[in-house]
Formats: sequence, structure tokens, C-alpha cells
Amino acid sequence: MNLVIIAIGLGMLAVLYGFVTSRQVLGASAGNEKMQEIAAAIQEGAQAYLNRQYTTIGIVGVVVAVLVGVFLGPISAVGFLIGAILSGVAGYIGMNISVRSNVRTAQAASQGLQQGLTLAFRAGAITGMLVAGLALLAIAGFYFVLLRMGYS
Repeated sequence: MNLVIIAIGLGMLAVLYGFVTSRQVLGASAGNEKMQEIAAAIQEGAQAYLNRQYTTIGIVGVVVAVLVGVFLGPISAVGFLIGAILSGVAGYIGMNISVRSNVRTAQAASQGLQQGLTLAFRAGAITGMLVAGLALLAIAGFYFVLLRMGYS
């Protein structure tokens, strides 16, 4: 049980790191007006893509969740839904941060290679930490709840 609590804490720490680092990255300069105009167009396209993709995935996900519930039981269906939703959240945030950080990385690189690489690394770490942290939270949290309900 102690290891499960530690895993939940580490998952929360990874998510916290992702949010703190995203604030740092998004606080960096977005460059001149032309750079911001191009970035806005890219963001608009990425947002449209994500909305369309997640609508389709959501429909398929509901069908799969029902099938999992019918054939494997409601606990498996809940586990599937938790994983699918948190995976979607990580992907959505990751794409949003990636698109918004690109212009900031370009601006930082115009001041020096090291500044550009540092910002790019931080932006990439956000998605990595959110994926790992949310996965750890989902698995450890679900396992913790199942243990509390008497499943072992």
C-alpha cells in the first residue's frame, strides 16, 4: 500500500512539474508580430485537427468501452475509460503546448542557440512528464481504489 501512495505522489509531482514548466515556457517571448501571426494560424489549424480527431476517437472510445464492459465487466470498462480520458488529456495539452512553444523557441533561438535549445527541451519535457505522470496517477489511483473496495 505504501508503494501505491508513493506512486500516486510521484504522478502528482510529474503533473505539477508539467504545469510549472508550461507556465515558464508560455511566459517566454512569442517574438515579433509576423511570428505571432504565423503561430496563430498554426494554432488554429492544430485546434481544428485536435477537435476533429478527438470527436472521432471519443465515438470509437465509447463503443469500445461498452464492448469492454459487456465482455470483461464494468471494472475493466472503468479502467479503460480512465486510461483513455487521461491519455486524451495528455495528448491535448501536449499538442497545445507544442504548438504554442514553437514560436517561443524560434524567438529564443534568434537570441542564441543555447536559449533556443533550452526552451525546446523544456517544452518537450512538459508533454513527457504529463504523459508519464497522468499514466502513473491513473494506474496507481485506480489500483488504490480497487484495493479499498476489497479487490486484490
